[in-house]
Amino acid sequence: MTKRVFVSGCYDMLHSGHVAFFKEAASYGELYVGIGSDQTVWELKGRHTINSEHERLYMVQSVRYVTDAWVNSGSGLLDFEADVRRFMPDLFIVNEDGHTPMKEKLCTELGINYLILKRLPEAGLPARSTTSIRSMNTCQLPFRLDLAGTWIDQPYVSKYGAGWALTVSLEPTIDFMERCGMSTSTRNAARKLWPHQLPLEHPEKLAEMLFRYENEPGRIEISGAQDAIGICMPGLNRHYYNGGYWPERIESIHDESILNWLEEHICMVLMWPRRPGLQLLEETYINESNVQALTQAAEDCWKAILNKDLQAFAQAYRASFEAQIRMFPAMISPEITEVIDTYKDQVMAWKMPGAGGGGYLAFVCEQPLPNSIRIKIRRKGL
Repeated sequence: MTKRVFVSGCYDMLHSGHVAFFKEAASYGELYVGIGSDQTVWELKGRHTINSEHERLYMVQSVRYVTDAWVNSGSGLLDFEADVRRFMPDLFIVNEDGHTPMKEKLCTELGINYLILKRLPEAGLPARSTTSIRSMNTCQLPFRLDLAGTWIDQPYVSKYGAGWALTVSLEPTIDFMERCGMSTSTRNAARKLWPHQLPLEHPEKLAEMLFRYENEPGRIEISGAQDAIGICMPGLNRHYYNGGYWPERIESIHDESILNWLEEHICMVLMWPRRPGLQLLEETYINESNVQALTQAAEDCWKAILNKDLQAFAQAYRASFEAQIRMFPAMISPEITEVIDTYKDQVMAWKMPGAGGGGYLAFVCEQPLPNSIRIKIRRKGL
């Protein structure tokens, strides 16, 4: 009996990489494709599709490797869940950058085999991805990844003790999800100033401009300066806060050996976007002891990076995350802890970028973690 295979995705701007994926997936059986609706893509990506769901469905159904396709009936990262429960395929296939623990957990629950494929182009053709194609003509603004000490950029934290926040600026090698700790809200503000890419000169001035633009007069909740700095300033940066919204000083590292070392030992996995309505400030434990733990972890993290001491880096990285959680316990939940537990034996340390509550897990690893997202730090002058 022929097996039924299911894959799901957006499939906007259909290209040879999509077709190569369909071809390989169809080698396992009859291929059925679930397509994210226009509304789902908007909610997850913060952008409209180039082609409507009706056009995307027409094009995918026209690919000869596809037995049938439909628009998924749900929403969010598991917009296909109701369809999968009804259809019950034998095999659910994802690309390595489309893997999430939630997908795997659903398949385990339903007894569906789950397979992760490498993203390989057809022989003789270049590698293609929607993100790379979009970046030729659309927004190439960086994303921000915070490494340690963040939350210190808020005066209600730094008033208990001054300290550093550490961030890196990431090239948009993938289209990071909205509400996932990658500073997408500040990046969306930046797009209004610079629709396609950042100017190359005076990155610190650009960061200050973005910070002031996003935090317009009268705004109640001030977005931290580390978001604007992390987006606008290339390389690795640490910024020192002492009771103010803008740092007193900023130090930058552009040494290739250090940036390459970070890229080799940091990888990411998507869980789910932070759920609407999460209130991190309803229960807080911001005091001298917890803030001191946060600032000390940032100091230790910086020293470890300069020395390229992986064990010390992992220890400080995790200590920073634990200090954040002590101050803001709503950052983490039993569901997040369950996902972390599945990776503990494979990685050295972990944290959630941004405010937590979901989003990505960013790991420190001795070796690259299979089926994870590799980071690319933006270099000076690019």
